[in-house]
Amino acid sequence: MPQPRWVVIPYPPPHHPMVAAPPPPSLQFVKHFTPPSSVTPPPPTGSGGNGGEDNRTIWVGDLQYWMDENYLHSCFGSSGEVVNIKVIRNRHSGVSEGYGFIEFYTHVSAEKALQNFSGHVMPNTDRAFKLNWASYSMGEKRSEISSDHSIFVGDLAVDVTDAMLLELFSNKYRSVKGAKVIIDANTGRSRGYGFVRFGDDNDKIHAMTEMNGVYCSTRPIRVGPATPRRSQELMLKKHCMG
Repeated sequence: MPQPRWVVIPYPPPHHPMVAAPPPPSLQFVKHFTPPSSVTPPPPTGSGGNGGEDNRTIWVGDLQYWMDENYLHSCFGSSGEVVNIKVIRNRHSGVSEGYGFIEFYTHVSAEKALQNFSGHVMPNTDRAFKLNWASYSMGEKRSEISSDHSIFVGDLAVDVTDAMLLELFSNKYRSVKGAKVIIDANTGRSRGYGFVRFGDDNDKIHAMTEMNGVYCSTRPIRVGPATPRRSQELMLKKHCMG
């Protein structure tokens, strides 16, 4: 009986349409890093930010997380008049808080930068520069800034961050300059209180009555006058020793 013969029938390979590969990501973004949501403080206002003749420092806001001192220097440093640049970062995470300061040699140079850059688009972005006079010189230490415009905020929930506290107050008061939740150095957790700094005394006074009992996260906050810095340090020492 004859054996069956197997006949190989060639089939054309399946047709797969060619699809162009997506373009590579921009080098300005870091792989595997997602920037946290942050709140940029409003530009300085009030008597400290009036651009007096002795003011040589400007405030810059709406910075993206990758915008560092080198980026700002590439924008403003071509004049040769820049003395110092500082991007404010979270003390614990090192991530930019979204704003910074640029100090110039002269008031005239700083004023010229304000006029030339305000409203213009920042390089490599679709955002416009947001600039204003800084409320204090970069040569001053923050500890030397008067605490008269700061308030105490207590009964904070454990998940409340600087950004959350800042957003709560800056949504209602335009002169808010910053917010700080006090962190225990040993545990890394919130102590349950913090401070909010204002540029206008009227806003501070209103906040102490209007914000008392307002919810931040899951708990109502308790608001009161800020204790002078030296008294704060003594209280913290007593708390640690006790």
